Amino acid sequence: MTRADCIYAVVVNWNGGELNRNCLESLVAEGITPARIVFVDNASTDGSLEDVRGRFADLLVIENQANLGFGEASNQGAELALDAGAEAVFFINNDLVLEAGCLARLVMFMAENTQVGIAGPRVLQGEDPSRVWCAGGLLTWRQNLSTLRGHRHKDGPKYRQDMVVDYIPGCALLAQAFLLKRLKGFDPAYFAYMEDVDLCLRAKDAGWAVALVGEASALHRSSSSTGGGYNPRRKYMMGVNSIWFLRQHGGWAAWLRFVLFDVLTLPLLFLVGIFNGRALAVLAKARGIVDGLRGKRVTAAAVSRD
Repeated sequence: MTRADCIYAVVVNWNGGELNRNCLESLVAEGITPARIVFVDNASTDGSLEDVRGRFADLLVIENQANLGFGEASNQGAELALDAGAEAVFFINNDLVLEAGCLARLVMFMAENTQVGIAGPRVLQGEDPSRVWCAGGLLTWRQNLSTLRGHRHKDGPKYRQDMVVDYIPGCALLAQAFLLKRLKGFDPAYFAYMEDVDLCLRAKDAGWAVALVGEASALHRSSSSTGGGYNPRRKYMMGVNSIWFLRQHGGWAAWLRFVLFDVLTLPLLFLVGIFNGRALAVLAKARGIVDGLRGKRVTAAAVSRD
């Protein structure tokens, strides 16, 4: 059984600015002391690393000299946490804030459901907490291959129920230590996007359940490090990683659904995008799909591209 005082948190930062402060303060308020928070900085240039060092003196800090991406940086943090004796690791985006009791509910759920290897809270939209950002995730093998359950829907009882899901988004993901060791953490080749879906699928293949803890909640300002929303940088990365995810996990039916519902809809989305301002993002996704088929992977250069 995982004990609350044996949980470590891992926060990855790339120019997160003041958002780090709120995230770290919420972790401390939930009982994770700074000495059990691993803060991994991916070569930030905005002074955010210096800011958190000045405010949280006991943080465990890993300072990278380059942007290694979410997956590899998270693995660095997890390795340090596991070496320090963590029984579970809580991966949390720096643009997320835990609501009161979130971590305690996650820990209690895992203690009572020993078949669960990965769990996460209901995540609400930071700008409008009455609406859901996600209540777990579902694999559809259609647009982007997956979808956030309840995204932008009004929050309500159906999203506050505990349930098995296909995946837990990496913005707030609690994983048992033994499972992280067995799976060797996230696949760093994804860099950003789809690495959480991949981890959860590998956990399920290994015989462990992935679950939403509906009464645990957090607030999220999504995708701050990559611009958020429907932007070219994010869509390019999702295009590349969709192809690699299909190569790893998809059969012929999954490829067919992806082509029908994602690839073949791009021309129409481009025409619509001319009028709604999304045309460049559609082109970026198409380029990402082509690059993925050509064997390219997402790199730091793709994240830095305007």
